[in-house]
Amino acid sequence: MSKTLRIAICLLAAASAVGLVAFRSDPGPSHGEDATSLNAAHGPELKPAPSTPIAEQKAALGDDETWQPEWDATIEKALPADLLAPKIASDVKPFCPRFSSLKDVDRRQFWAYFFQALSGAEAGLKATSNVKHTEPQVAVVDGVSHRMVRSEGLLQLTYEDAKRYGCDFDWNRDKRLPEHDPDKTILQPENNLLCGVNILENQIVVQKRPLLTKSSYWSTLRPGWPGNHVFLEQMANLPSACGRRPISKASINESALPATSATLSPSR
Repeated sequence: MSKTLRIAICLLAAASAVGLVAFRSDPGPSHGEDATSLNAAHGPELKPAPSTPIAEQKAALGDDETWQPEWDATIEKALPADLLAPKIASDVKPFCPRFSSLKDVDRRQFWAYFFQALSGAEAGLKATSNVKHTEPQVAVVDGVSHRMVRSEGLLQLTYEDAKRYGCDFDWNRDKRLPEHDPDKTILQPENNLLCGVNILENQIVVQKRPLLTKSSYWSTLRPGWPGNHVFLEQMANLPSACGRRPISKASINESALPATSATLSPSR
């Protein structure tokens, strides 16, 4: 064996020994650390929400303008800790009696279903819904677009909400696009739904008002108002983990509900 070859072999052996010592001296992350890192990398555990009655009808009719599964994930990932806390169980008790004892994944699923039901009542699950109001109480000028207020998107929101609730709506960009253009920032499902989460957090956490209240942003969440009965019907397929009991007028503290049968048309 040549002298050069012997030197090369010795150097290789030395390097291997150093690497082995370093490997043995570093225990690496524990099992718990592995799990923590994995959760941090992948986010919270998610669970798809059931379909609302209107979503079921649309599926039966082959209507593609309906709720999409990825929107559940959009909502579930965006939920603030306050909306997952057991302390708000009393606010959602009429719909989810077991909320305080549920795991976070089931609480997230409840809220995903709630927003699907709200969208069903507000916009018929149509992401490009755009309604100009004529009722005196809501037919006002939008402070951002400087035109008569329009309710837009899955949750029927306005450009003023960008300032009020920190929503990602850009009127200067959108005003160049057609009314129902899906590229409008206010009509993009993620922007619209995340804004809705902000609005709901403000109602329940900041203002400390219940889920159903006559001061809610959405008329469909105001007991006794037109459209409220449509929202209630859309809450019929709640996740089984909620242990939902039949909703009564007393349980939601309503003075009255419209006597007419609900339709599946949007309230705005």
